Amino acid sequence: MTRVRIEHDHATELLKRLSNRIADVIIGKKQEIQYIIAAMLSEGHVLLEDVPGTGKTMLIRTVASSLSCAMGRIQCTSDVMPADVTGVSIYHAPTGEFSFRPGPLMNNIVLADEINRASPRTQSSLLEAMEERSVTVDGTTHVLPKPFLLLATQNPLQFEGTYRLPEAQLDRFMMRITLGYPEPEQEVELLSRERSKDMLENMRPIMLAEEVVAMQREVRQVHVDAVIKQYLVAVAVATRSHDAVRLGISPRGTLAWMTAVQAYAYLQGRSYVVPDDVQSLAVPVLAHRIQLKSMNRADGSAVQEQVIREVLSSVPVPVQISGQGRGRRA
Repeated sequence: MTRVRIEHDHATELLKRLSNRIADVIIGKKQEIQYIIAAMLSEGHVLLEDVPGTGKTMLIRTVASSLSCAMGRIQCTSDVMPADVTGVSIYHAPTGEFSFRPGPLMNNIVLADEINRASPRTQSSLLEAMEERSVTVDGTTHVLPKPFLLLATQNPLQFEGTYRLPEAQLDRFMMRITLGYPEPEQEVELLSRERSKDMLENMRPIMLAEEVVAMQREVRQVHVDAVIKQYLVAVAVATRSHDAVRLGISPRGTLAWMTAVQAYAYLQGRSYVVPDDVQSLAVPVLAHRIQLKSMNRADGSAVQEQVIREVLSSVPVPVQISGQGRGRRA
């Protein structure tokens, strides 16, 4: 891929158009849309967890349709095998050679629909791609294209035919987001303008893959003050000593949180992180990373989120930062 530079004003305009485009299709979920864009900018992956029919798959398809990127889809079922996801080497008798036939994972944006219906073995086949941006088939490593974003949907665990995602895989999702039901007036609007499928079919991309990669490089330059870093660590440490928590936030989780808030600040048009960025992303980035001492399958996610909110309220918020790197992107 050609390395390109992107002007700050152009990036701001593109991100605004992207957010508005998705919001035109997915009604009443502006904050959740911001989360997904922030995850994309920080090279993270997203797990959308909710009951069927709340628009999870439609949201992901809209994101993919708005970007000039190749999309792959994995419809997870219990009989899907790892080779169906990563690809397979095929032997050609006339030449005596093997050739690699890529699976749906070898795309820029991958939808893993109902990921917790896949077997644990198939779920594990995603780990290398999520962490190292590559897949290994028959001893040969294939590098994934840039950008690479895995967007997975998951039904609540009390639904039949589902498997619990292992902690190692949950930790590799930068964010877990719950869409929830729309407000009554939003649902009325949805009924009044049932044209989301038509909009998707006629949608033209507004952002190139090269521009996404350029923004991802810019995100790494967003300033995080030492006081903010101390705040991030203080919250992580507090989760490890919470009465309800068996296993708190790991250093990898803290690093993912910092990267996500850099992207969130960039999305707001700033070149520096403020405490509001940190607090805005605490629940989607941290809640799924803690293990509770006792967790009911039906309300585990809600309890995890409540614990994160309790920890945030117990840790003093920084009131002053040094100012290095402050200012909007110019």
